[in-house]
Amino acid sequence: MSLPHVSPSPLPIPPSPKVRLTRWLAVGSLLGLIVLGLAWELWLAPLREGGSWWALKVLPLTVPLAGLLKNRMYTYRWVSLLVWLYFTEGAVRATSESGLSALLALGQVLLCVVLFMACALHVRMRLRAAGKEAVAADVASANAPSSPAAP
Repeated sequence: MSLPHVSPSPLPIPPSPKVRLTRWLAVGSLLGLIVLGLAWELWLAPLREGGSWWALKVLPLTVPLAGLLKNRMYTYRWVSLLVWLYFTEGAVRATSESGLSALLALGQVLLCVVLFMACALHVRMRLRAAGKEAVAADVASANAPSSPAAP
C-alpha cells in the first residue's frame, strides 16, 4: 500500500506591514486605555479626593494584553467586544461630567474606537491572508506530480 504524495507545506507568509500596523495599534491603544484609566482614577480626576477604587476598572484590560502580544486571533475577536464597555463609560462620562474628567472621557472614547478598528481590521486582513494561503496550497497540491504506486 502506498501513501499519496504530499508536498511539503510552504513556509508561512510573514505578516504584511498593514497587519503589523493593526497589531501595534491594538496593543498601543490597549496600553493607552490602561494608563489613562489608572491616571484618571488615581491622580488626574478621581471620583474621590486622593484616588478612587474605580482604578480597578482597568484590570479586565490587562487580561488580553498577553494574547495581543502573542498575536492570537481569538483575543483580537473578543477584545473588539470588550472595548464597547469602556466606550460606553467614556461616552456617558464625556456627556455628564465637565472639565478635565470630560476631556479624559473623550480620550477614552477615542482610544476605544482606535482599538476596535485595529482589532477588526487585523482579524479581517489575517483571515483574508489565510484564505489566500489555502488557495495557494490547493493549487500547489493540484500541480504536484503524483507519485507512482509502489508494488
